[in-house]
Amino acid sequence: MDPALAPVSLSEIIDDYMLWFVAWHRLATATGDARAVLLPEIQPPASFAAWRQHIFAELAEDQPAVEKLAGLHDQIHTLIRMVLMKTPADQPIDRADDESIVAKYRDLIRGLRRFEQAFAEAASGLDALTGLRSRAGIAQDIDRELKRFIRTGSPFCVAIMDIDHFKKVNDTYGHEAGDRVLASVADHVSRGLRAHDDAFRFGGEEFVLSLKEADLKIGLQVLERLRAGLAAKPVGLANGTSIPVTASFGLAVCTPAVGSAELLRLADAALYRAKHEGRNRIVTADAPLVLESKS
Repeated sequence: MDPALAPVSLSEIIDDYMLWFVAWHRLATATGDARAVLLPEIQPPASFAAWRQHIFAELAEDQPAVEKLAGLHDQIHTLIRMVLMKTPADQPIDRADDESIVAKYRDLIRGLRRFEQAFAEAASGLDALTGLRSRAGIAQDIDRELKRFIRTGSPFCVAIMDIDHFKKVNDTYGHEAGDRVLASVADHVSRGLRAHDDAFRFGGEEFVLSLKEADLKIGLQVLERLRAGLAAKPVGLANGTSIPVTASFGLAVCTPAVGSAELLRLADAALYRAKHEGRNRIVTADAPLVLESKS
């Protein structure tokens, strides 16, 4: 194997970037010779470049989730170069500039950790477009939560989420725009879920959400936050066009007598009702309760 393409672990990249961040924090307050001494320590970690080269070589073409991480990585170091060029040597880095760099660093680490979790927990694979776990791991996840529920009594919910009128997006703006919408919605879901929840790409424009330690009330709260946040933020395209995006949700709560396949069937039936009743809403499988946009 070409040494340049040798696999690099995501843990190694995260560790390198944490050390990098410490160096950046020191440099941001340094001036003069002290800043010059620290400059080599804030060069882009070589481990990220090696991982990016390896992952693009191993996976299929067009990997928006990987490209997004690579873009964040490049943006951080481009921004640093610009900030250093405009900052006099005898002055510390402006606080607003520092905060902009820190915000991008946090987004990058968050994305790297999502990849790390997906590779560690889902040997079945990672959906290349969205960066979410693939549908192959859904049944295993639900079965594990059902066993936990039977053992501890801790409830959980399963939801199926479907992007409304997604075919119209593809037909009107093209499949590249459709892919951008899918990736943006997946990112919104990843950010909006709680740390212990899981999200899977079920297929097409559908996602399965596994809401751990959640009864009906908590499940509805989590989904409503996702629904309202998505409806409030149109997805921007490369040409400057913004596409309003909404989603419908079907929610099912676990019971001792329901297996993983039936739980998914109940959530899917609730989703069907949500779409039939007007979309952009949440419908539960066991009650006619509906949450929808008031606009």
